[in-house]
Amino acid sequence: MGITPQQFAQLQQKLSGKGRPAKASAELPPNTLPVYRRVLGVDPSLRGTGFGVIELGKPHPTGVTSGTIKCPPAWQRSRCLGHIAATLREVIRVQQPEVCAIEGLFHAKNLRTALIMGEARGAALAVIAEAGLPIFEMAPRKVKLAIVGFGGAQKIAVAKMVQRLLALTDLPAPDAADALALALAFAQERSRVGLASPNQL
Repeated sequence: MGITPQQFAQLQQKLSGKGRPAKASAELPPNTLPVYRRVLGVDPSLRGTGFGVIELGKPHPTGVTSGTIKCPPAWQRSRCLGHIAATLREVIRVQQPEVCAIEGLFHAKNLRTALIMGEARGAALAVIAEAGLPIFEMAPRKVKLAIVGFGGAQKIAVAKMVQRLLALTDLPAPDAADALALALAFAQERSRVGLASPNQL
């Protein structure tokens, strides 16, 4: 029995595997985003960098640790930057977070203030990157909107909502509360299917 040139070409495709339907897309999990268990939040500032680590789980996330890296006004900037780096390095070593959410850049009216804040942020970013953590930045208004429901919320409102969401016994200090809020807002965004993930640095 003879075959047509078209049938011969189809037979060659089947033998080479080219005619088989691709299964790669069907085999991929529906959500390919990495799943993180521990999130580090960092709110950088030269004199008071806030940090907080949360652990994600059901029925709700829990607070692991938080605090403020304080640098007295008498300290030179270089000493402050070294202290920020050393403290964050130790927090990462002990708590073993898997990802970091850091406050995004903001527009400051005073150029000197913006530069100093940038230095503190750079010191924090260098240590976090050194540890190999993925880093995502979130705008302050977006964090407040996610946690309090209002982008212009005051620090005390953020702290009270963080205390409630994490079932903390004590109200966290303002800078530490902001860092915990960053971690919580990041976790919220990652859990919402179809929404864009925060900007990764």
